[in-house]
Amino acid sequence: MRWVLSSKIHKATVTQADPDYVGSITIDRDLMDRVGLWLNERVLIASNSGARLETYVIEGERGSGDICMNGPAAHNIRQGEEIVIMGFQLSDKPMDAKIILVDKQNKYLRDLPEKAGMKI
Repeated sequence: MRWVLSSKIHKATVTQADPDYVGSITIDRDLMDRVGLWLNERVLIASNSGARLETYVIEGERGSGDICMNGPAAHNIRQGEEIVIMGFQLSDKPMDAKIILVDKQNKYLRDLPEKAGMKI
């Protein structure tokens, strides 16, 4: 069994960072559905500033474009930063990840091919 990338939201913009919240990342429900992320699923977040952290998903309002860093994560990744949100699954065989590109308001633009080294 190996951990394999199963979902990815590329170029998301953090709309809010609340260090006083109990923790997690809030993601617009439409984006969760597009890539197959679940409520409370563990995700890896990488920001353009170089921060990387793991947290879990909280469902945001559908169609809101919300990408909110909550709790301690808000100290590492701030409002306005561009991030990549990655979900993984434990699998005994290779799998195709669902990868999407969003605009600066976190609205779906298009699916991305699963290809290493590609430029957007």
